[in-house]
Parts: sequence; C-alpha cells; structure tokens
Amino acid sequence: MSVITPELLTRFDVPGPRYTSYPTADRFVEAFGEGDYVQALSLRKSGLFGKPSPLSLYVHIPFCESLCYYCACNKIITKHKERAADYLRYLTKEIELHTAHLGRGQSVSQLHLGGGTPTFMSDDELRQLMALLRSHFELVPGGEYSVEVDPRTVDEQRLKVLSELGFNRLSFGVQDFDPAVQKAVHRMQPFEQVSALVEASRRLGFESVNIDLIYGLPLQTPESFDRTLAQVKRIKPDRIALYAYAHLPERFKPQRRIHEQELPSGAHKVAMLSRSIEALVNAGYVYVGMDHFALPDDALAVAKRQGRLHRNFQGYSTQADCDLIALGVSSIGRVGNTYSQNAKTMEEYCDLLDQGHLPVVRGLALSRDDLIRRSVIMALMCQGQLHFESINLAWLVDFKKLFAHEIQQLEDLQAKGLVLLSETGIQVTPMGWFFVRGVAMVFDRYVQADLNRTRFSKII
Repeated sequence: MSVITPELLTRFDVPGPRYTSYPTADRFVEAFGEGDYVQALSLRKSGLFGKPSPLSLYVHIPFCESLCYYCACNKIITKHKERAADYLRYLTKEIELHTAHLGRGQSVSQLHLGGGTPTFMSDDELRQLMALLRSHFELVPGGEYSVEVDPRTVDEQRLKVLSELGFNRLSFGVQDFDPAVQKAVHRMQPFEQVSALVEASRRLGFESVNIDLIYGLPLQTPESFDRTLAQVKRIKPDRIALYAYAHLPERFKPQRRIHEQELPSGAHKVAMLSRSIEALVNAGYVYVGMDHFALPDDALAVAKRQGRLHRNFQGYSTQADCDLIALGVSSIGRVGNTYSQNAKTMEEYCDLLDQGHLPVVRGLALSRDDLIRRSVIMALMCQGQLHFESINLAWLVDFKKLFAHEIQQLEDLQAKGLVLLSETGIQVTPMGWFFVRGVAMVFDRYVQADLNRTRFSKII
C-alpha cells in the first residue's frame, strides 16, 4: 500500500457522511409526513410493482441505565425499569397501526433490536415484544434475528432466554478493553466478562456474534488499541464492527464530558485503522468494507464474495433492497423509494400514537437522480468498484456523460492513489478504502453543493 501522506490526511480530515443511506438523514424534510408514509405502505401492500420481498424490522429501545460519554444514539438514561413496560404499550400501538395499512402476516427475514440498550427490558418484556411481533408479522425460518447487548446487563441465563426467543445473532458493545479509556468514556467492563459471554453464546448456538469497537476515543493510542485488538482476536467473534469515533459535542451533549485534548490526532486514528486492518486480516478476517470485518464463513463475508452486500441504516447487511419498517422513538425506515423517521422525543412519539397517528414526522421521497446516485454510492461503499455498464443498463443513462464532472474529480483522486479509472469503471484501491467516504462524496449532489458539512463526523 502506498504511503498516506500528510497532504492526504489534511485533505480528508474533514466531515463527511457514513452513507448508511443516500440521500443522508440530514436531508429529510418535515414536508414528508404520515400521509406520504402511508401511501408508501399502501403501494407495497398493493403489489403494484410485483410481489414484495420480505421485510426488515428495526425496533429502537432507547433506555440505558448509565451514560456512555461517546454515545450519539437517541437514548434515555434512567434506572426506572417500569418505563420499559409503558414503552411496550406504545410499540404495540405502532405495530397495530402498521398492520392496519400493510395487512397482517407480512414476511420478515431480518429483525434487529437496537438502542439504547435493548437488554434494559426484562426477560418477560422481551418475551412480550417478540410475541407481539410474531402475532403481526411472519418471521421466516432462516432469517437474521439480532439484538444489541450491553455486556454489563446480561449473564448466560439471559443469553439463553434470547436464544429461546428466536434471536440467532448477538452484537456486544465493547469499544475498547483499556481500563483508562473505559474510565474516560464512562463504560467499565472487563475483558473476562465479555470473553465469558462470547463463549456462552457459542455454547447456546448463536450463529453469529459481533463485537463493536471504536477507535479515536480519548486516551487511545495506536499501541493501546493494538492491545485491545489482541484481546479481541483471543475471543475471535464472527464479526467485528470497527467504527471511527464521531466527536460532535455541539450536537450530542454527552460528548461535552470528553476532554478534546485527550482525543488522538488524525494521524494516530489512521494508524489505528491501518494497524487494525492488518491485524484482523492476518488473523483470518475478511475486510468487508469501511467498518466491518467477518470470518470467511460468516454470512456477511459470503455476501461480500457473491456481490450481494448492501448498506442500510444499521451498516453493512446481507439483506439487499429490503423495505425496512422502523419502530420506536427516532427510528428511521425505508419503504419503496421513501425514507421516514419517527418523532425524536418520547413525548411527541407517544402523543402522536395516543391520537391514532403513525409517529412519522419527517422523511424524503427520492427523485430519479437520488436513486441513480444511491446506486453509484452503494456500489462504491459495498463492493469498492463500479461498472459503468451496470448503471447504464439499470437506469438507461450514459454514465460518462451524466457524471462527466464527477469523473473529472476522480482523476485527481486517481493521481493520489485512491481510485483506478478505466474505460469500463471505477476501482477503489487498498489505500482508497481508508478514504472511501471521501470517494463516495464525489457523487453526493447535496454535499457537493453544501460548503457547511459540520453536521457530519470526520472521515478519518
């Protein structure tokens, strides 16, 4: 791999989207509301465009018992467990409203419980939630049913309950095993605890176990993160999500407790990413892309090899082009050519449901240009390459003519070793993977027109 120069670091030490969608969520508008969302649900139910593919469901559980300073999720910090029961009543209302528009028994091939901390709920409440979902949707055999787990909230017995409820994938939030870093972000959890839970997950037969890591946290160094990676390799989870910390204290109040002078430099963050990729690939992991690694026989690595990888609001996924029904406060969904987001505050979310309304407060209906650019950006983000002919055939356009300006911009990135341009397509180089968000930004019409990008995290 070519040397990453200071000039490259300076150029790409800028804010940019993660592209879990295109257009990105900051482009959603309040002019898109419940009526637009209902129309999208009705179009799906009508089967006007052929038999719909199985759904993906996302359920947001916002509660956490303690605050992690790095967190940018929509969460409610509380030790009042009774709040989960009340929230479950509102989820029931929202699910019933969805099936009133979609019809009961829609097939579901992917379910994800996220948060917050889904395991804030008691075992009985999780049983109620799963019974509720199964009574309104059909969870098909062989689907991917996952739940995010705070290791501090579970033991082997609780993992057994999750298995009995039908979950076959777990994601443990770890971030870093270094005690000093854990203290700096207010999340103490020893290596031995996580290791024991991963071993228990294997005994219980979970198909895939993921560990989340974050680089760029306060007090981290390339050397300290090497030690965390060595411990992760000892556990050997099926998947590893390696995220860059997004420090946006002006948007996320908890991050104001992080001392900015303790954050690693851009050069150190790149070193952490570079050394992480090398260490994990040498340990047998497939570098799926940007922030995901998987063992070769994991479904995510298989999808990468077969060209079926997709990217959605939860990151990389094997479920290409699923309509995503998002349930719960602040959750974001995708149905047809629309994106939608629920109310961000519990008060507004509950108030709309009490009035009998779906709690959608903003979203976007994608234009043809949006859809074409989404295809281009997702190809680059998921496969690291793009064939002009595939876009030409899918959208009946002349790629080189339509994107002449963008190709001209890519020539500059090619000179810096980030992409390879040919007569037939675009290839992201190994070094380009460090800056793949920057490559994708070339095709983002909104970002190119917007000089104020501070709403995003930095690319590196």
